[in-house]
Amino acid sequence: MGQIFGPVPSRRLGFSLGVDTIPFKTCSLDCTYCQLGRTINKTIQRKEYIAADDILREIEEVLREGKRIDYITFSGSGEPTLNSEIRRMISRIKELTSIPLAILTNGTLLYRPRIREDLMEADLVIPSLDTVTQEIFEMVNRPHPSLKIENVITGIDSFSQEFNGKVWLEIMVVKGINDSLEEIEKAAQVIEQMNLEKIQLNTVVRPPAEEFARPLTREDLNNIKTVLGKKCEIIAEFKRATQKAYKRDVEKRILSMVKRRPVTLVDISHSLGLHRNEIIKYVETLEKKHQVKTEVHSGERYYR
Repeated sequence: MGQIFGPVPSRRLGFSLGVDTIPFKTCSLDCTYCQLGRTINKTIQRKEYIAADDILREIEEVLREGKRIDYITFSGSGEPTLNSEIRRMISRIKELTSIPLAILTNGTLLYRPRIREDLMEADLVIPSLDTVTQEIFEMVNRPHPSLKIENVITGIDSFSQEFNGKVWLEIMVVKGINDSLEEIEKAAQVIEQMNLEKIQLNTVVRPPAEEFARPLTREDLNNIKTVLGKKCEIIAEFKRATQKAYKRDVEKRILSMVKRRPVTLVDISHSLGLHRNEIIKYVETLEKKHQVKTEVHSGERYYR
């Protein structure tokens, strides 16, 4: 199961079966807040990075197991729409099952008509738009040099008007970077034109790629929510019950590793043969129980 992870409990999508369509940290952005660390391959080139037939074979195998799955979610280790075969994969999944299909995308490539067409059979698409100004776009998202925020906005807007499914727009707010009243008011004006079911307001709740990417308080988010209007909901969860891991032995094996020496997310993933996104769920639980802590050394995050 190299490209499939879960189903894992998701705060928004219930039990989500994750589908990773691209190699680790292949993305059009290098977001300062990314929980997976810095982007290794920053690109806007589309190709079949990972064979669609291999991904579909893994999905079929999981579906045969009959586990509870609320959403099949294209997300993973970077930007899923970079895989040029995403349309064929979506179509085949819709033939296999009635389970709704969600796409989590950074939205940067939706200015391309072909990519918008590729996603039309999905049930839910969640694009991101953290800012509406180029200067802040470059500060918080560190995009591929060819990307302009005006095109990103146009692409998300066009998709929201054309798509028959649900569109939830996610905004990740980083303290001191894209959280000013002026910036939020500009964003509100732009977003108002889009055909959105929800606006989901988030902040940095997991260890980010950069130490300076800091979270906002609940009060700060409430103030921003007021500006963004009735469709806006806060999805950042500062205090929530520790989510019970569905494989207790995985927790024990992670604890055994970190007791021996500090390890990275990649170290744990390779050792246990589990996807990085799945490992994050376990580590988050262990952090909340104060059994694991993190530190950054030479730009790399370690768990100990």
